[in-house]
Amino acid sequence: MFIWLENTSLALWVSESYYAYPALLSLHIVGLAIVVGLSSMQNLKLLGLFSTLELESQSALVRLALTGFCLNLFSGLLLFSSQASYLVTSVPFLFKISFIATAMVVSVLIQSPIKSVLRSGSSVKILALASLFLWSSAIIAGRLIAYV
Repeated sequence: MFIWLENTSLALWVSESYYAYPALLSLHIVGLAIVVGLSSMQNLKLLGLFSTLELESQSALVRLALTGFCLNLFSGLLLFSSQASYLVTSVPFLFKISFIATAMVVSVLIQSPIKSVLRSGSSVKILALASLFLWSSAIIAGRLIAYV
């Protein structure tokens, strides 16, 4: 199935085009910067930093973070298609996907307390720390794909 995916016209375009892979990789990094940047800012606020920032204003940025995630999903799927048979056996890639999936679950869990009264509870701080760890781990695992 993964070899079939690599041989589709779209995957071949990504892997053989002079511009496609670098352009998609650039889009992937922009999406990453949006998602991880906004998430990190929110998590640091929940941990007590940036006291002048209001959580309500950060909640408005959730749509932008979701847009960044969709950009990452789109570009990531296209990048994956060009190397699918290799990536499904790559331990760093599998860790990266696991970290991202878990980070997204944690992000959803964080959004619920932000909208309620539990803004400064210790459980929210634990989730914020977990989110920072998971996103950092996903970035590190993503970089290791090229080297391991």
